[in-house]
Amino acid sequence: MALLLVGSAEATQVPIRDARWLQTRDLAADLTRQPAECLAMPKDPAQRRSVEIGRIAFRAPLLLGGQAARAGMSCSTCHRNGRTNPDFHFPGLSGDPGTADVTSSIMSEHRGDDIFNPKPIPDLGGDPRKLKQKGTPNLRTFIHGLITQEFDGHEPPPQVLDGLTAYVNQISPAACGSRTSSPVSLDAMLDDVDAAVRLAQQTLAGGDEATARLMLGAARSTLGSIDERFRVPGDEASRDALGHADIELREIENADSPTAAMFDSWRKHWPARKHELRSAEPRSLYSEAVLRRFLSH
Repeated sequence: MALLLVGSAEATQVPIRDARWLQTRDLAADLTRQPAECLAMPKDPAQRRSVEIGRIAFRAPLLLGGQAARAGMSCSTCHRNGRTNPDFHFPGLSGDPGTADVTSSIMSEHRGDDIFNPKPIPDLGGDPRKLKQKGTPNLRTFIHGLITQEFDGHEPPPQVLDGLTAYVNQISPAACGSRTSSPVSLDAMLDDVDAAVRLAQQTLAGGDEATARLMLGAARSTLGSIDERFRVPGDEASRDALGHADIELREIENADSPTAAMFDSWRKHWPARKHELRSAEPRSLYSEAVLRRFLSH
């Protein structure tokens, strides 16, 4: 237990949001590694696009409501990379690390039962026999209830709900092979930003403004997560690049009628900003060695 408490104390020092709900023996390792995603992308373009929308929404804190939204939590907080999180610990919600009380009044006015009964967080890429809703027609309804009832979230756009259902269904142990973990990397987060902006423009062109705005919000949230990794002395230029990128996306998100020219302007400046970030990555908190030095101070 003493080692776990050390991890909890370290979490208050690091500017990375995910550290707030990790109770671990090795915080630096857990903030720079994650479970392998094990995602089997469909070949059909329409199905692939739906999975992509769900994958982005799964990582977006604004999908949930209530206390979870205020804390900046998303589906991926408990299910890291679509899997599980054995080190998750939220005061009043968790018992042992890796557990959560899904009927807690802390997170929900709808499902709170005033009984503290935390359960292990399931691995969405684990044994399918333990995931009764997965692969069934009930999964969409189940996910809808999690968002609107368990976390008091707003009604999700239908395309987002369909995407979340498709994403969860496509997480498969067979897709991982021998891989058990993957690094938390800048490139992966930059790819998420690119995907979110692309999907926002596509869904907006298709007349789905609600999904488009959620995708833009998700892109901005990912920029915020990237920014956390550059909060070390000497990375001011990287944070400036992220700040300007966020301003442009905010203008698109808040526009009454976002135009293709606004997206074009974003893409005009974004490559140079990505280059700046990649150049600074070795000095950032993406590096396990840098993060360990940061935690030792």
